[in-house]
Amino acid sequence: MAFSAKLFVLVCLVCASVGECLASRKLQELVPDQPNLLKYHNGPLLTGKFAINLLWYGHFKPSQKAIVADFIASLSAPAKRSAAPQPSVAAWWKITDKYLNKSANARPLFLSLGKQILDEGYSLGKSLSLPQIATLASANSQLGAVTVILTSADVTVTGFCSICGKHGSVATPFVSGGRRYKTPYIWVGNSETQCPGQCAWPFHQPIYGPQTPPLVAPNNDVGLDGMIINLASLLAGTATNPFGNGFFQGPASAPLEAASACPGIYAKGAYPGYAGDLLVDKTSGASYNANGVNGRKYLLPALYDPSTSTCFTLV
Repeated sequence: MAFSAKLFVLVCLVCASVGECLASRKLQELVPDQPNLLKYHNGPLLTGKFAINLLWYGHFKPSQKAIVADFIASLSAPAKRSAAPQPSVAAWWKITDKYLNKSANARPLFLSLGKQILDEGYSLGKSLSLPQIATLASANSQLGAVTVILTSADVTVTGFCSICGKHGSVATPFVSGGRRYKTPYIWVGNSETQCPGQCAWPFHQPIYGPQTPPLVAPNNDVGLDGMIINLASLLAGTATNPFGNGFFQGPASAPLEAASACPGIYAKGAYPGYAGDLLVDKTSGASYNANGVNGRKYLLPALYDPSTSTCFTLV
């Protein structure tokens, strides 16, 4: 299902909060269509085969690791009977192909689960800065891979809560033709005890805006299900703007990207404080909009569709 984005998202650049952006949406829908929102800055996108290496920083339960691992495996799951039923995580991820079609390189991107690295001893301590996150990414970088750093609920990171995660790139030891390669990385924090109303909505009451009851998390883990939302958003941003010169709008230091261009939208009928008309599991009462492998269910953010200039959701 597609939603109007256009001028709505441009106004988000100056809104004080996501709630204010959503609150003004009805008025903005009356504005005539605008050109494609996210400008292509002619840089490389992620194409071909990439592994997603997971670095678990701190303590995570085996069940939590399985939630994330199954999500990664669901992104490029084959379209066959054994794959996840529709609406699927793979169908959601397919929207990112449309960005490749608008660039000079139309090779599809195929993601797979790579290495899982444990740092349960908190090698850099329990209070990290963003440069330390980059250091962790650099130390574990690998050509043809995206390093995803997941910090546990007892780890604080500078700026966490004002941001729920970030993506960027780091230089690697690999040099070819006098050029040092860069590889992308992602950091996402577990907000179970740190501002879940900011980073785990709609599974927790929001910090701002209408105080509607929280939804039941599809994997019964507010912190981890919130991490999946943020990881999904950052993966889309990484695929379409891996090195800061791909598809984005606004300043490169704080870009509006494929998922952040559609804040607070998860299904049709979304409005301030309401994620949309989601699917509900009859047994658990959990809300979701995508099926993954191994029977998993997930809630994924809307993605900006560059071919229609709208926000796309699965339901």
